[in-house]
Amino acid sequence: MADVRIAQSWHEILDDEFHKPYFDELVGFVKSEYATTEVYPKGSNIFRAFDKCPFDKLKVVIIGQDPYHGPGQANGLCFSVGEGVPFPPSLQNIFKEVHADTGAEIPSTGELERWAEQGVLLLNAVLTVRAHQAASHAGRGWEQFTDAVVRAIAERKEGIVYMLWGSYAQKKGAIADPRRNLILRAVHPSPLSAYRGFFGCRHFSQANDYLKSIGKEPIVW
Repeated sequence: MADVRIAQSWHEILDDEFHKPYFDELVGFVKSEYATTEVYPKGSNIFRAFDKCPFDKLKVVIIGQDPYHGPGQANGLCFSVGEGVPFPPSLQNIFKEVHADTGAEIPSTGELERWAEQGVLLLNAVLTVRAHQAASHAGRGWEQFTDAVVRAIAERKEGIVYMLWGSYAQKKGAIADPRRNLILRAVHPSPLSAYRGFFGCRHFSQANDYLKSIGKEPIVW
């Protein structure tokens, strides 16, 4: 994974994690997978969420579970897809809620890099996946690594908005202190659950109201 890119501020915070035995095993597994089968995202984008949202600029944390496993979809940012790629259903629903909540027009692209560059960490719990095989890299060490990421944020930062969609994200983000941050919870935006409380959750306007209340620039969603 020599060609991966990660912002220096994250590299310093996570350096100890990178030297633990489980991470060595994880790197060996991931390298083997990339060498022998089709894996997403491309190797240089594995840590893209960290590269596009440096730790010192962090304002919002959104937690996904697994990268998209269809061709051309996963790009290293949870829920995001590249230019010209049709919106997956969950992303469609996210944009619908942004529009209903803030009035922002539904964009022509599903590339969420613009969110990341404003301080939104778009973190999947698992950072790689085999093509067409959902959760195929689960249980290999990524979850331990991303738990350490969330713990590092919780210990070092306050005034962060956590958008926790679905029970998996809510469990992973449970370490965040609601007295020092804004914790927003809703069902997952997938079509299976979006109508049970994601639509109408108004997380995007709530996030911005909170950021403004503590003197931070709101996110242009």
